[in-house]
Amino acid sequence: MSPQLTEFFDFLRFPSISTDSRHKEDVRSCADFLMKKFESMGLKPELHETPGHPIVIARSEPKEGRPTVLIYGHYDVQPVDPVDEWDTPPFEPTLKGDKIFCRGATDNKGQHFSHMLGVEETLREHGELPVNVIFLLEGEEEIGSPNLAPFLEKHRDELKCDICAVSDTGMIGPGIPTMTYGLRGIACLEFKVHGPSLDLHSGVYGGAVPNPATIVARLVSALHDADEVIQIPGFYDQVTPLEPWEREMWGSLPDGDAATIAETGVAGLLGETGYTALEQRWGRPTAEVNGIGGGYQGEGSKTVIAREAMAKFSFRLVPDQDPQTILEIASQFLKDQCPDSCRIDVELGHYGPAYVMDPHSKYGKAAQKALQVAFSDEPRLIREGGSIPIIQSIKDILGVDTLLLGLALPDCQIHAPNESFTVTNFEAGIRLNRALLEELGR
Repeated sequence: MSPQLTEFFDFLRFPSISTDSRHKEDVRSCADFLMKKFESMGLKPELHETPGHPIVIARSEPKEGRPTVLIYGHYDVQPVDPVDEWDTPPFEPTLKGDKIFCRGATDNKGQHFSHMLGVEETLREHGELPVNVIFLLEGEEEIGSPNLAPFLEKHRDELKCDICAVSDTGMIGPGIPTMTYGLRGIACLEFKVHGPSLDLHSGVYGGAVPNPATIVARLVSALHDADEVIQIPGFYDQVTPLEPWEREMWGSLPDGDAATIAETGVAGLLGETGYTALEQRWGRPTAEVNGIGGGYQGEGSKTVIAREAMAKFSFRLVPDQDPQTILEIASQFLKDQCPDSCRIDVELGHYGPAYVMDPHSKYGKAAQKALQVAFSDEPRLIREGGSIPIIQSIKDILGVDTLLLGLALPDCQIHAPNESFTVTNFEAGIRLNRALLEELGR
């Protein structure tokens, strides 16, 4: 095994689960590992305390007249539950063929560690970098980065940069270089419908009193029409249509409909009429039910009318849609649809706007050249359906765009048992970093 892989395995062994207080010291130990690594690379590391887990900063020696690149990553990882579904110990990296199995292998340790090793190689060979580099590695991404935006605000001047680079997104497939130039935004809410003051006998009272579970089902079904078009008034008012070049680019990719079916195991697709699966996933807004419940959930029958029922929604948003506006109109829609015989409480949750950059900008073109060098193929330009709120925070606070250069494959199983990262992409990430900094420094 190469020294680089050995070091990567040492990094992976830290159970840096940010959401679990029992692993607080493991998260800190992981941050200490990074501090030592950056110091050995010749960078200047800084450990910044937050109300939660530490943020690690590392800087190259600044050179006048060179652009500054901020490289972001996160060293915290998801919990490993259900642990009995892992084929190997979750925090003992295991190499099988080309795949490294371990929690955090792809999300996000492997991706940002490749960038670190790319910088290390360049410094070892040339003694300096073609650009100024600032690494920012946080330990709270998996819990929503609650302390990152305040940190960026406080250290705005010290983190001043020209562009940000992040590898925390996906690739279309093995060997296909992929640049993500947009992410959907998010807005969440949950609601509860209250009916009778206590659970009622469904035979004695059924047919005369409102059933909250039935009302919740009606509210959920009212979200979409038969063409899967969202029925909330004003929902599409600020939606930016897809550009013709985007539809052409995405249409040239491997069959997105077939890939979506294969990846998800569904029998068939069901989405907004007039759009392909990739267009629906990357470039159109959605309203999804994330949880629904009420009444008896145990084995067998219990003939009751539950006193209350609930549902949780998330809305994925596209450029120009305002998350707060969406939450307001969605909340009003639910209240308007709920009959007077019941009471509805709506609780608004977290939200963040969509992010999009111009992939044809100066830095966008530089990133595409770097991807081509790393993978020896023409880069594909995509958006992604997920949300990374910190990307918009970087834009709002530091005033720079982010190059999203993913190394995650569709089958890497991030957030799930048996997460993996390929050695091929680990090595490609090192090449990508070296080419990216070279291109950005031209």
